[in-house]
Amino acid sequence: MAFKGDDVVVPTMNLERIFSMKGGKGEGSYAKNSQAQAKHARSMLHILKETLDTVQLNSPEVPFVVVDLGCSSGSNAICVMDVIIKHMTERYESSGYEPPEFSGFFSDLPSNDFNTLFQLISPLANYGGSMEECLAANGHRSYFVAGVPGSFYNRLFPARSVDVFHSTFSLHWLSKVPESVQDQRSTAFNRGRVFIHGSNDLIAKAYKNQFQTDLASFLRARSQEMKRGGSMFLACLGRTSGDPTDQGGAGLLFGTHFQDAWEDLVREGLIPKEKRDSFNIPVYAASLQDFKDVVEADGSFTINKLQIVKGGSPLVVNQPDDATEVGRALANSCRSVAGVLVDAHIGEPLSDELFSRVANRGRNHAKELLEKLQFFHIVASLSFP
Repeated sequence: MAFKGDDVVVPTMNLERIFSMKGGKGEGSYAKNSQAQAKHARSMLHILKETLDTVQLNSPEVPFVVVDLGCSSGSNAICVMDVIIKHMTERYESSGYEPPEFSGFFSDLPSNDFNTLFQLISPLANYGGSMEECLAANGHRSYFVAGVPGSFYNRLFPARSVDVFHSTFSLHWLSKVPESVQDQRSTAFNRGRVFIHGSNDLIAKAYKNQFQTDLASFLRARSQEMKRGGSMFLACLGRTSGDPTDQGGAGLLFGTHFQDAWEDLVREGLIPKEKRDSFNIPVYAASLQDFKDVVEADGSFTINKLQIVKGGSPLVVNQPDDATEVGRALANSCRSVAGVLVDAHIGEPLSDELFSRVANRGRNHAKELLEKLQFFHIVASLSFP
């Protein structure tokens, strides 16, 4: 399907085919710009371990299967996998059992940079920015590894084959931008914006409905794949406001300086406004109630814990007083998670222009960004009885 403007036709993107975090190890890559996610993950380790303590221990003769959904391409997923395997090994040993063999599956969309991820998995790799307990005691990987390409909104694994599912900082990414948001004939058309933040109630409702539809698909697939007695740990962007048009930290990241940078390109004649209007960030920071409603309606999982936690800023800077560094950190943070979509929509040269303007605007508002750019996360610990 394509939507026609006054003088351009803009095709909709197939997110499942093209979307990923920014690959490689360059300045704008996810691998180089996910230190904040690592910090946020560290703050949730106690909840992760509580979740693991609810997992049923099976026969040591049966391999124990752990899956990371939305693994991306940095070291964070590897570090968390190591924590999970080590914790479960200790549980088996403390219960008087010989630990089973462990399988660790890393899953993401086919466009994910699995090559960089697999290079980091090597026992001899440098895990720069690793979290506590990142490697097993002997410094070597203690589980078998495989990559599984595909959308976690669909089935990915055989029935009753997985003991633990883990997914952090991924479920806020929608399977697609709601169609009504990109349809100029719709009352929910997101004219003049590239994100839900600051939009109207109809646009917010379309995003919310898409999030809840996607989460329901996610839970339905996992309920078929998980072993009885298994558990799931999930963390995604959340918001504390009851107003879905107020996307909190995500709104400040994508709905202000990033949004204004697109306006710069339109005003300077580098892109037509229709090209801007046909681009939307497919992210929804849900409320706790948005999330809870879907889990309860699905009914497959028992909620052990469901809460909002403060994650902190996505910006990691060495010199907070250096406004240029703050602006560059803002641009790199945006580009590491949304750069692939921008590149696909307007091409890499214009994408460079866009993120240059994001950096300039971030530099001019450095103090405000450091004070106000804060993320909150929904954290869910679920069991499959």
